[in-house]
Amino acid sequence: MSGPERLVGQPENPAPDPDPAVPEDDRGGLARGRRVVLALVGGAALMAVGGLLATTLVKSPAQVAAETGPPAQGPLTADVERRVLAQTVVMRGTVVADQSVAVSPQGVRSGEGTGAALVTKLPLKAGDPVTAGQLIAEVSGRPVFTLHGAQPMYRDLKPGATGDDVAQLQRALRELGHGTGGDATGVFGAGTKAALAARYRAVGYEPLPAVADGGAALRSARDAVRSATWALEDVSGPTGSVGAPAEGGSGKGGATPGPGAAASPGAAASPGSGPRPGAGSGRELARARQALGEAQAALAAAEAADGPMLPAAESVFLGSFPARVSSVGARAGSPVSGPVLTLSGGELVVEAYLKDDKRQLLRAGMTVVISSELAGTDVRGKVALVATERSAAQPAGPQPQPDPGQNPKGGGSGGPGGGADLGYRMVVRADQPLPAGFAGQDVRLTVESAATDGEALVVPVTAVSAGADGRTVVTAVSAEGTQRRIEVRTGTRGDGFVAVTPAQAGALAAGTKVVIGVAPRETRGKTG
Repeated sequence: MSGPERLVGQPENPAPDPDPAVPEDDRGGLARGRRVVLALVGGAALMAVGGLLATTLVKSPAQVAAETGPPAQGPLTADVERRVLAQTVVMRGTVVADQSVAVSPQGVRSGEGTGAALVTKLPLKAGDPVTAGQLIAEVSGRPVFTLHGAQPMYRDLKPGATGDDVAQLQRALRELGHGTGGDATGVFGAGTKAALAARYRAVGYEPLPAVADGGAALRSARDAVRSATWALEDVSGPTGSVGAPAEGGSGKGGATPGPGAAASPGAAASPGSGPRPGAGSGRELARARQALGEAQAALAAAEAADGPMLPAAESVFLGSFPARVSSVGARAGSPVSGPVLTLSGGELVVEAYLKDDKRQLLRAGMTVVISSELAGTDVRGKVALVATERSAAQPAGPQPQPDPGQNPKGGGSGGPGGGADLGYRMVVRADQPLPAGFAGQDVRLTVESAATDGEALVVPVTAVSAGADGRTVVTAVSAEGTQRRIEVRTGTRGDGFVAVTPAQAGALAAGTKVVIGVAPRETRGKTG
């Protein structure tokens, strides 16, 4: 056997014997240290591999955006639609009564010895209902009451007056149960006087006399009639027939005067041929009768002028009842220096004021949607009025009267009357009466200023362009992506759309896609 002899059962490469110089306890610690080192080395290797994977798979938002390619550039399209298109104007308005009257009894007649007119009684407060014939205020002891009528009072109505305002007064008194007798329509006669006196008594006051002389003119006229009657009796004689031939052709009390005797003014009567006491000549009799007739006519005129009157300051005519007290601008004891109170009557309407640009778009008859945010409801209506002249707010307090010769409309920068310029007044009337709760609300008005006649082809406004040749066109896109220009005529605009009509019938239909823009090309690598 070559080499060193190997014992039976001994491995071919036996492990070397431990170093006899190292103690047995230290040999175990050394093995443990080696294992720790190997573990650290393995962990470091795993961390290195994980970091490499993280840098490969995990990316920041900026890196992702930078590596993302830009979208493909192409047209933005929209579908052609068929529908009714309306152009709308939106504004704000205030719900007010159809008729609003400021009660300012400036011309009320104060009592003797008093100064300026004072408010002596205000039985109503804001929001109270008002009926026809009702007392609404007392100024310097005189009543102010309401009557039914559309025409405002502009003058005092006295007995003997005629006109449409007198006819309105007669109708108002009859509605309250006061008959006007046999007076002709529009004539302030005895029946109207009796009816007016009855209305004053109903509110607890006495009417003012039309002739403020304490009845002196009427008494004087009656005295004149009495004196003329007595004078005629003195001239007429016992039977009242002087100057008429008696039976047998002789005058009363003597022979019939010869021809021309009574007509000769210069003829002197002989002492024995004059009229007997109590009798007069024909001329005296005619004069006495004329004087009596004139006195009787003067008495009739005095009687016609005498009686109650209706001062303009003591009545307020409203077009419809019941009305409401919108506001109270005074209190008992304060002087009358402006509207004492404001009454509102009639149905509720919406009032708005337009600037020049909107006034040009709106006209009477246009459809309106009245929206109340408080009630959460919409009501349809129509524009009833668009004023042709600007309105101005009236300054508070009494206004000075213009000097003679001045322009009655003013002319200052503040508009008519010197108040702030409000614009052009527009009135909107609802198709159905507005609820009473709408009164005084600020509402939104959406006015259809233009609309297509039925359904029409509409496209977004951005789809329409004008070419270099001056034609108005839209660009249609087929399913394959080909584009073609179609000439169109534009119509009503609204809500970002415009109605179009193709110049060639059938060239454009609902559902066709039209170009409204181009998708922007973004630079690759650009970060946000």
